[in-house]
Amino acid sequence: MELRGITKRFPGVVANHDIDITVNRGTVHALVGENGAGKSTLMKILYGMQKPDEGTIAVDGEQVAFGNPGDAIARGIGMVHQHFMLADYLTVLENIVLGSEKLHGIGDKARARVREISDAYGLGVRPDAMVEDLGVADRQRVEILKVLYRGARTLILDEPTAVLVPQEVDALFDNLRELKSEGLTVIFISHKLGEVLSVADEITVIRRGTTVGTADPARTTAKQLAELMVGSELPSPETRDSTVTTTPALTVKDLTLTATDPDGVVRAVLDGITFTIHRGEVLGIAGVEGNGQSELVDAVMGMRVPDTGVLTLDGTDISRTPTRKRREGGMAVIPEDRHRHGLLLEAPLWENRILGHVTEKPNSNGVFLDPKAARTDTERIVREYDVRTPGIDVTAASLSGGNQQKLIVGREMSHRPKLLIAAHPTRGVDVGAQAQIWDQIREARREGLAVLLISADLDELIGLSDTLRVMYRGRLVADADPASVTPEELGSAMTGAASGRLDASADTHPDTYPPSGGEDR
Repeated sequence: MELRGITKRFPGVVANHDIDITVNRGTVHALVGENGAGKSTLMKILYGMQKPDEGTIAVDGEQVAFGNPGDAIARGIGMVHQHFMLADYLTVLENIVLGSEKLHGIGDKARARVREISDAYGLGVRPDAMVEDLGVADRQRVEILKVLYRGARTLILDEPTAVLVPQEVDALFDNLRELKSEGLTVIFISHKLGEVLSVADEITVIRRGTTVGTADPARTTAKQLAELMVGSELPSPETRDSTVTTTPALTVKDLTLTATDPDGVVRAVLDGITFTIHRGEVLGIAGVEGNGQSELVDAVMGMRVPDTGVLTLDGTDISRTPTRKRREGGMAVIPEDRHRHGLLLEAPLWENRILGHVTEKPNSNGVFLDPKAARTDTERIVREYDVRTPGIDVTAASLSGGNQQKLIVGREMSHRPKLLIAAHPTRGVDVGAQAQIWDQIREARREGLAVLLISADLDELIGLSDTLRVMYRGRLVADADPASVTPEELGSAMTGAASGRLDASADTHPDTYPPSGGEDR
C-alpha cells in the first residue's frame, strides 16, 4: 500500500499535508503522532470515508480512488475506529451483518460464522447481546469481529489496546502476529509507544499533519519516538510526595446495585462496595471493563439509584441527591465515553464548555446564561490546556479525540471541584497530552482534590494512585500498593487470578455477574 502526497484541508486547518507512507504486505505498520497530527484523518482517507484534496493511493501496485468505505472493503481494507460505529439498539449479530447480508444471510449461518470468528480470536462476543448493554471493551471486540467478518486483509486498528489489560494485550499481539504470518497487513495506531515498539515491523511518525520520518523498532526507544512525535525533548517524570490528608471527601458504604441481564435474571452489578477517598488522595480502581466500574461511576454521580448504600460528599449525605446538585456541591466527572456522555458533537466548543455547569459561574449570571463570559472562559481553556483548534466556534466533532478529551478535562477542572471522578482520563491522547493531564491532576491533588480514578491503563493507575483497589464482578476484591505492584500482577488480579503481592479484601462471589460485561473474561 502506497500513499503519496496526501493532502486534506478543512476550514481553518490543514489536517494532512503532503504525506508519504509505504506499507508492506504481511507486516504490522505503526502510525504514531500527537493528538491532531492527522493520523485518523489519513486513515479515514484510506478507508474511503473522506477524499483527499491531493495525492494518490495504490493498493498492491494498482492506483485506486475510494468514493466510500464500501470501495475500500471491496479491496480488503477494514477499519476499527477509535470511536465505535455501532447501532446501540441492534444486537451484536445485527451490527456485524449490517451491510453484509449477502455474505452469510442474517440467520443461523451468520450466527455460526460470528461464533467461529469470535472463538478463533478469543473475542468472547455474544451474537444476541444488545450493543447498548455492552461496555467499552466489548464494543471494541464487536468492531474487530465485524471487520474480520467482512474478510479484510488489511486491518486499520485505531487505539485497539486502550481498554485491555496486559494479558489481553499480549493475546491480541499474538493474534496480530498470526495474521501477519498468513499474509494479512495491520496498520496500528497507538499512543502507547512501548506496545508500538513491541509489535510493529516499521513505524511512521506524523507531526502537525505531515510525515517526519520512519523508525525501526529494533533501534528506537520509546523516549526517542516520543521526542520525534513532539519535536522536542520531553520533561523528566515528576517525583511525587504524598498529599493525602485525614479529611474524608467521599465516603461510600455498602453500595449495592442490581440489574436484569439479557436472560431476564436479576444479578448484583455492585455488591457491598465500601471505600473512602480523602482530600489530596487518588483512589485507583483497576478492573477489566464490564466488572462494575461504569455502574459505580453512575451511582456516585447520581445517574443510577442504588438498591442500598450511603454516599457522603464532604460530610453531606448525597445518597438521594440529583446529579446537578452533586455537581454544584463540588463533584466533577471525566466520562468513560466522551462522545456519549461528555460532549454535544455538533455544538461549538463554547457551548460544550457549559455542559454540566449551566448554573455555575462564569456560564451563568443568576438565572440567565452568560454566553460572553462562557466564550471568554472557553478561550482560556483552549489556551491553558493546549486544545488544538482554529477557534471556539468550530464544533466538537471537528476536533481530534485527544483534543476533545483536553477540552473536557479543562471544563471539569475549571470549577475547582472537591471530588473528580476520572474514568479513563487519558484514553486516546498522545504522550505529551497525557503528561499534561497527569500534571493537572497532581497539581489539583496537592491543593486538596480527591480523585476516583478508573482506568484501563495500568501504568496510569500505578503512577497516579495513592491507594489502589481491584474490582472483579462487582466487588472490591483486593488491595495493591502502587509503590511495588507490577502491571502483570495487577492484570492477574483483575482477571480473577491470585497474586501473592496483593491483599485480598473480599471473596470473588463467582455467581455474581455484571450485565455490561456479559461473560467473564
